[in-house]
Amino acid sequence: MATHPITAAQAMARLHEFDAVIDARSESEFAEDRLPGAVNWPTLNDAQRAQVGTQYKQVSAFDARKQGAVLAARNIAAHIERETPGLPQRWRPLVYCWRGGQRSGSLAMVLGAIGFSVAVLEGGYREFRRAVLAELDTLPLALDFQVLCGRTGSAKSRLLQALAAEGAQVLDLEALAVHRGSVLGPLPGQPQPSQKAFETAVWQALRSLQPGRPVFAESESRTIGRLRVPAVLMERLRASPCVELRLPVPARVDFLLQDYAHFLADTAAFCDRIDALRQVQGHGVIDAWQAQARAGDWAGVVERLLTAHYDPVYARSTARNYGGYAQARVLELPDARPAQLRAAALALMGNAAPHATNA
Repeated sequence: MATHPITAAQAMARLHEFDAVIDARSESEFAEDRLPGAVNWPTLNDAQRAQVGTQYKQVSAFDARKQGAVLAARNIAAHIERETPGLPQRWRPLVYCWRGGQRSGSLAMVLGAIGFSVAVLEGGYREFRRAVLAELDTLPLALDFQVLCGRTGSAKSRLLQALAAEGAQVLDLEALAVHRGSVLGPLPGQPQPSQKAFETAVWQALRSLQPGRPVFAESESRTIGRLRVPAVLMERLRASPCVELRLPVPARVDFLLQDYAHFLADTAAFCDRIDALRQVQGHGVIDAWQAQARAGDWAGVVERLLTAHYDPVYARSTARNYGGYAQARVLELPDARPAQLRAAALALMGNAAPHATNA
């Protein structure tokens, strides 16, 4: 067996054909972003890269390369010893590093010498990243989106989940961003991915969607937490037909008290989050809302947040940014119980678009 090069375009189209996708970069590079399904076999880890880099600058390039070769050989031997016992000769990995150079080449050479057929990504992660960005500019243009609008607490994300459960095509950007898209949006114990990892996840989701069938997505701002939605996708969503989900205020309050239950156990975190609204609402209003929360009047403070802050902001923003909002089909639900959301999902799937019968 041997090693053979593969382009980024070929790798993106054939990822499912490989038995393993191996990232030979350091652990921090891997953590920032990687090819879908990749596992990390660092040829040099972060500390070793720093060590070799220091030697390169302070001693000589030759000595640095010798030291790097020793460290890489040890690491590759450890990976082989740990990961390959029991693997058949037909095992076919794809290996890559940052630019498709020494780190992936060294690992691939050893695997190939053992007898495996090893594909090496030409240009490494850098070329994959360029290809992802290029496709993020084209993939949204082939899809027919239906955008779910609705004021905060209208259970739009839950409706997306209900649609997915019934077999509809769904693009859940908030799930990919690990954020609910508001001041109170961070998920406890779940940090957001890097911008690069978010874009890779969006690319992967878009590639899985079929043109000719409606794709349901939620109306979003250009940013979800600290992450930016890809520009072409954002413009495509804003130009798409809208569906407005409406729930009575008491039902929205009940839903939010369930969906944001972590704040009920951490009043200090809630008060800290709404501090960000002082410039908009004023110190007196925020102080009063924080006092309500500390007193345990959660229903009261949530209702005030909705009616005094979120609803006016949402109405202005959606009308300004989503061209189809004024002509949106309206779905009125009494509450956000699963049975109601399932019924709404089935109604949307029956009336979403001319191709909905294929859903």
